[in-house]
This record gives sequence, C-alpha cells and structure tokens, in this order.
Amino acid sequence: MAIVSMTVNGKPVTADIDPRTLLVQFLREHLRLTGTHVGCDTSQCGACVVHVDGKAVKACTALALQADGASVVTIEGLAQGGELHPMQAAFREHHGLQCGYCTPGMIMTAVDMVNRLGSDLDEATIRTELEGNICRCTGYHNIVRAVEAGARAMAGGALREAAE
Repeated sequence: MAIVSMTVNGKPVTADIDPRTLLVQFLREHLRLTGTHVGCDTSQCGACVVHVDGKAVKACTALALQADGASVVTIEGLAQGGELHPMQAAFREHHGLQCGYCTPGMIMTAVDMVNRLGSDLDEATIRTELEGNICRCTGYHNIVRAVEAGARAMAGGALREAAE
C-alpha cells in the first residue's frame, strides 16, 4: 500500500491505496467523484480528462501516485458557488451533448484548450484539439459551437449569440 495526498477540487485528500491505482479509479471509487468517466481504458476516448496542476490529463492512464502533491480539478470542481463554469453553461446552451457520457471530458479538454490557446479559437483549431475526445452520438457540430461560445464567455464575452 502507498499513501497519496493531493488537493481535489480545492479540498485536501489523503488515502492509503494500492500503488497500481489509476487516477480515474481513485477519483471515482475512493472519492466518489463519478463525473470523470471511464470509456476505453486506453487513453483514446477522452471521457476521463481531468486537470492536474492546470493541465489536461487522461486519468485512465495516469497513476494516482503520479498526482501526489498535485492539484486536481474534475468536472465537479469547475462550477463555483452553484453557478456553472462558462464552458459548462455553453455546452448546455448550445446543446453540446446528447447522452452526456463524453461531456465531462469534452468540457475539461475545452477549458484546457482555452487556457493554453486563448479565447480566439477557430473551428479547425477546436476540431484538431478535440481529436483525443470521442463522441459517439453527435457530428461534433454543436460541441464545436459550444466550445466557441464557452471560449468567448471565459474571456468575458457573451455566452448567447443571435440565431445563426
């Protein structure tokens, strides 16, 4: 067994875990943060994306011990004071989800994308950046529109647009 300590969604946590425990297992099974999904176990679908020290990480291929001492943010940690994060609100507003399984990973990837690249994102950039996230329900059109709107909102722009 091994002791792991980290800050998850702003709260310090410590646990005694098997050293082989994946970060996604730690979050879901030990902390009951089930918004981080397991879709493929091979790092291809992106449903498990969380932020570790501000960077997007696929939690299904990272060991929990690799996050020892780190700050981890899951989809549950984005909303503040009961108010959705601008990217979460944009996904809701622009129907960037269907079944919702990929949505947490898509949102976490989109927030990371804006943090790294800024809020002025074109469609080609968004589609390229989302290549590591698979949605089996949509044609990605509404997801791309949601990311565009969320990026503007994160920069202080309007979340809603006039009908196109």
